[in-house]
This record gives sequence, structure tokens and C-alpha cells, in this order.
Amino acid sequence: MTAPRPKGKVAFLFLGETLLIPHLYPIVEALAATSDVPIELWVSTSVHETLLTRWTAPFPTVRIRRAPGFRVVADDGSGRNPVLPAKMPMLLRLLPYLRSASIVVCAEQTSLWLPRLFPMRAKFVKTSHGVGSMSARDDPRRRAAALTLVPSELERQTYLDRGFAPERFVATGYVKADFTHRTHAAPPFADTRPVVLYTPHWQQHRSSWWRWGAEVVRRIVADGRYNLIFAPHQRLVERAPEVADLMREIGDLPHVHCDIDGFAMVDGSYTGVADVYLGDTSSQVIEFLMRPRPCVFLNAGGAVWEGDLNYAMWVCGEVVGDVADVVAAVDRSALRHAEYAAVQAEFAERSLGAVEGGAARAAGEIVRVLEGTPVR
Repeated sequence: MTAPRPKGKVAFLFLGETLLIPHLYPIVEALAATSDVPIELWVSTSVHETLLTRWTAPFPTVRIRRAPGFRVVADDGSGRNPVLPAKMPMLLRLLPYLRSASIVVCAEQTSLWLPRLFPMRAKFVKTSHGVGSMSARDDPRRRAAALTLVPSELERQTYLDRGFAPERFVATGYVKADFTHRTHAAPPFADTRPVVLYTPHWQQHRSSWWRWGAEVVRRIVADGRYNLIFAPHQRLVERAPEVADLMREIGDLPHVHCDIDGFAMVDGSYTGVADVYLGDTSSQVIEFLMRPRPCVFLNAGGAVWEGDLNYAMWVCGEVVGDVADVVAAVDRSALRHAEYAAVQAEFAERSLGAVEGGAARAAGEIVRVLEGTPVR
């Protein structure tokens, strides 16, 4: 039995990279399952359209609409990240269509240019994509959102410390944890060797890739005792095209699985099936730690990291300062995990908040805004 229909219509913006979808779509499902409110999903490409059409079939209140400038791209139905239309022209052309919505929900900051620059009846709700100490919390566009949904009270407090209004930030729990359309439920390998997931960050000042990345990959591959999932952030290849060359070099080996644009690299598949996390400052480690397991962090830049909140996740595993020690550190990680398990569990809980029910709480907040109910 559904609740009475709140007045208004809710528009969700699926205009960006596919990595945003698992952070946003669970809210669509939760809202459609608990309310009769009309829902429109605005999509930028045929890849987004194919995925969302498949998943929303059970929900009669959901309508998928093509944003102005919609792009039809080569699509095998698996959700590979497409080349996107230019975002700002699309948003500007979409503006008249959003005037009929009461709520607009987005998972990225670019869409917040609309309420920042134009008077709009619709209230914008921003939900987080990812979590961690390096989020760009000071971006002025954030102040244009009527409500921002964050995973944890810890994350919420970081905004309150910057002077944001408390009633405009609500901790819901980690919405992506409720995403149910993962590509892989088991490791994508034929054998049972331990699986190492290497996920270098895409921004150079935060990443291990430019100094160590190729050597790290080659050392693990040559060692031969591990299955390697090499799945960097989708945007890394834009800045480091040599990533694609390395993937072609090693991608056919039976103990290597490379992914640069597949949906599995953003839907929680790899963080779910890996045995060891190997990385630098990507927020994916926090997702990995929803189930504590061994972690190894690469201090390729020689950062003085202890006590630096930008590297807060590095308390969750051994930090390696010499690339020659990487394989040995991976070897030690299982034996040393007992040293870090409790720290990992506490860190994940503080960072992610609840890992069940986040989407339902987010949907409830949207209904509250529709009904004009004050924040609790």
C-alpha cells in the first residue's frame, strides 16, 4: 500500500557519467515503491536510457525522458560509459522543461548551476556521489541546493563547520549500498587466487598512477600469485592515455581483468568481490570497507600524511613508501589485517553512516520537501 500522492513532480537528472547512476538510482526505486508521485528521469545518452528502461519497468509512475541534445551512442546494453553531450548547453536547453517539476534531484554539482544562476520554482536536492576527505565541499554551487543528502553525520558536520545551514543537510546513510543491479556477484576469474583491486585516483595530485602505477601493475602481474582487477577511475584515461596501452598489454592474461569504462567498475562489483584493496586516495576504499578486508595504500608522492585529513583513510592499512615493497605489502596484508579490522569498521561506519536503508531515507526526505514539512 502506497502513501497518498504528494503534490508535485520529481525530476531526476541522469546527465553525467555512469558512475553517478548507482548513487542516484536507488532513490528513484525507493520513491517509486513508496509513493505515487510522478517521477521523470532525464537522460543524456542511449546508454543511460537502456539501463534505466530495464530497471524501471515495474514502476508505472516513472517516465524516462530524453534531455535536449540526447546522444545515441554505440551500446551493447552492458552500461559502458559513453561519450557525453556537453553538459552546460544541455542544462540550459533543459531549463524550460524543469519548470514543471517541484523537485529536481541530481548527484553532481554541474546541475546546480541552474538554481545558482536562474530563478526557479523547483527546489534542487543534491545527493552525494562518493564520500571521503577530499570532496570539494567549498564549491559555491553547493549553496544553491535546497537540500543536500550526505551519507553520515561526520560528512554533514564538515558542511556545518563551513557555515552551511543545518536544516539544508541531512544524513541518510550510504545510498549506493542499496543499489541492486551489480554486474558481478563473484570475481571474474576462472580460479580462486586472491583478488587484488587496484584503483588509482584520476587527479594527479591525489594519485599513485603517474609515479608508480604501471610498475605496480607489472609487479603484481609478474608475481603471478594474485588475480588483479585493474579498474581506475573512469576519468583517469582522459588524462593518462597510457592506461589504455597498458590494459591492451596485459588484458588477455587469465589472472588480469582490466576495466576503464564498464558499468561493473562503478556499480560496486569490484569493491564487493576483491580480497585486497590497493590504492591511494579514492573514495572507493570506503565502499570496500563496508565489509572490512585488507588494504594497502601507495604513498607515491612521499606525503606527510599522518594527521592530515586528506589521507584519513590511510589508517586502515599499511602505507607503502617504496614501489619495490608493494607486492610484499600485499603479501603481508592478510596476516596484518587483525591490526586494522576494528579501525576499518569504525572508519567505515563514521564515513558511510548506515549501509542499509539510505535510499528509503533519501526518498523520505524528498517527500518531506514536496509536502513542505520542516526538517526533523
